[in-house]
Amino acid sequence: MTRILIVEDDPDVATALRVLLTRAGYEVVAAADGREGLRRLFADGPDLMLLDIGLPGLDGWQVLERTRDMTDLPVLLLTARGAESDRVRGLRAGADDYLPKPFGNDELLARVEALLRRAAPARWAGAAHDDALRLVPERRAALWHGEEVRLSDIEYRLLQLLVRNRGRVVTTDQLLDQVWDDPQGIGRDRVKFAVLRLRRKLQQAAGEREWDPIEAVRGMGYRYRGEAGGL
Repeated sequence: MTRILIVEDDPDVATALRVLLTRAGYEVVAAADGREGLRRLFADGPDLMLLDIGLPGLDGWQVLERTRDMTDLPVLLLTARGAESDRVRGLRAGADDYLPKPFGNDELLARVEALLRRAAPARWAGAAHDDALRLVPERRAALWHGEEVRLSDIEYRLLQLLVRNRGRVVTTDQLLDQVWDDPQGIGRDRVKFAVLRLRRKLQQAAGEREWDPIEAVRGMGYRYRGEAGGL
């Protein structure tokens, strides 16, 4: 049965969503705050998340960021904020859809069905991306050929974005936009030097193999190609 995680602090809204989705044939798990939402995300492995932005403590933006560190699970944002800037922020942060409150039951179900129809099975960052690499989001680290590589926050986010787009070129502008929280004024050389540091750490961990999994594509950006022969 398809499982949906609801992260919503308003008990009335959470109950209404649970009843609606259960009647539609979904299995529902729920959390009332961001930290519990992340725990349920990891423990229950849902197929889709309904995420409220206005959560106490760890807010929805933070939950979304940490979710994207772990998985490409479909996320539908639910919020009382209907401003275009908030919608744009949510989509750029990795949400798959955005539904302002109040919303109709039929529209919510239609959006849920559409997201599930389009989504491939969610990949988790803790799973092996190939025979050589495993990301460790809770430690902001990577296991490369079984050797743990400790990464800075920027280096981890660079690697996470590249492996999520394995085999495809991620442009320098895309890296600036999605890896740095505030890309304004950050020169393109900053990207080059950060990638160089990341590549150096992975090469050191590889030892005698001397295989560089990150390919620089001249004039465009970078591509994660994994282990030799992995593409």
